[in-house]
Amino acid sequence: MTRLILILGDQLTLSVAALRAADPARDVVVMAEVMAEGTSVPHHPQKIALILSAMRHFADDLRAQGWRVAYSRLDDPENSQSITGELLRRAAESGAKAVLVTAPGEWRLRQVLADCPVPVTQLPDDRFLCSEPEFAAWAEGRKALRMEFFYREMRRKTGLMMEGDQPAGGQWNFDHDNRKPAKPDLLRPRPPRFAPDAVTQEVLALVEARFPRHFGTARPFGWAVTRADALRALDHFVTHALPRFGDEQDAMLRDDPTLSHALISPYLNLGLLEPLEVCRAVQAEWQAGRVPINAAEGFIRQIIGWREFVRGIWALQGPEYMTRNALARSRALPPLFWGARTRMACLSHAVGQTREMAYAHHIQRLMVTGNFALLAGVDPAEVHEWYLAVYIDAFEWVEAPNTIGMSQFADGGVVGSKPYVSSGAYIDRMSDYCKGCAYAVKEKTGERACPFNLLYWDFLIRHRDRFAVNPRMAQMYRTWDKMEAGHKTRVLADAAAFLRRLEAGEVV
Repeated sequence: MTRLILILGDQLTLSVAALRAADPARDVVVMAEVMAEGTSVPHHPQKIALILSAMRHFADDLRAQGWRVAYSRLDDPENSQSITGELLRRAAESGAKAVLVTAPGEWRLRQVLADCPVPVTQLPDDRFLCSEPEFAAWAEGRKALRMEFFYREMRRKTGLMMEGDQPAGGQWNFDHDNRKPAKPDLLRPRPPRFAPDAVTQEVLALVEARFPRHFGTARPFGWAVTRADALRALDHFVTHALPRFGDEQDAMLRDDPTLSHALISPYLNLGLLEPLEVCRAVQAEWQAGRVPINAAEGFIRQIIGWREFVRGIWALQGPEYMTRNALARSRALPPLFWGARTRMACLSHAVGQTREMAYAHHIQRLMVTGNFALLAGVDPAEVHEWYLAVYIDAFEWVEAPNTIGMSQFADGGVVGSKPYVSSGAYIDRMSDYCKGCAYAVKEKTGERACPFNLLYWDFLIRHRDRFAVNPRMAQMYRTWDKMEAGHKTRVLADAAAFLRRLEAGEVV
């Protein structure tokens, strides 16, 4: 009996579960570019172009291996523009009575497939190193779910950077050697860019025509769209940028958006690279003595620690997780997130870079845009949809726990033990954004006071009942309590005035 083997745009791995369970002699692979997925949120044009071009190249790889591929292009007049519609169309063509798919990393899509008139079997996505049941078993009975302890289990399971049953270097985490500011360096290697081939050029034109109002620009486009080029990007990173990765991973520079970051997360999340091969390549460079242990450990922790942890949280918490709003925030997402003018240099730069590249690294997301949204009381559902839309590596399973949990504390502490908030001092220490800003980072009150300085204390006081008892935040409240009464009154009044201007749509 013929079956349909559905391959989604982030399942571009030849060994993905659905393909392993299929028979190329009788089954038909279905791949579909549909408007329903391109507009579920207003995805950045480069993100759409990356996925569509990578899908077309992957379909060619499958055909070269002998698979029959029924591929629906976005501009195909017969295209129903939905996953369900294309499965029904292909079932009618082939006579297939069943569908196999690797379970999507989005609850909405899992439900769409569960409701499909053609019976769909969703297989576990075993490209992750920790299965959903395995994570649930690890989490059961724990008072708090903390990545650090999960990470240690993953180190033991994979054997990465282990010496017997002990961590290499005698400790699990070398983060104290990271988190350094960076200086401009014209000799710092840049991530490779890949000239769009004919397939990608065709896709770019299509995306520009079909999604003209989406935030962001489709060009210049330099992302890898094949596994071969993704492997080249990985090799370039471990050879040229990895040695400085640890030192610079939290730094931000106006004229250097990539610093020593890898920019391979889109390829991991699409399936063009696999987590273990990436980590083994990094480990090999450390073993060869070409990179310091803090760089290798810090990077591997992001993959087998944080990446696997947030996927486990997403699966464990379920679809309701995206609706969490523990701090009862309701302010609309300010227009500056969509490119409206702002006098805040850090936000202007982070949003502008996102518009042009569909990329910002984790500290820009956490401590600039995320920090501001949290301090300003923006509805976390709107923040979640923004991050999901604008970043090239954003898929629900990874984006939601990072946003709802770590960035916005909307889950009430499932992901992190405290909210990630800071005044302008942190941004000033880790970046060069504050130089030349219309606001003064050293000013604590008044018209020129950095808004982060005002909103930081305003946030803490608004939520004092919740956070004053948190051991990691108690010192902040002791500092506030020691301030002169008149100063505290001015801070809160200036914060309220700023929020009124923000809500009124004024340029802030």
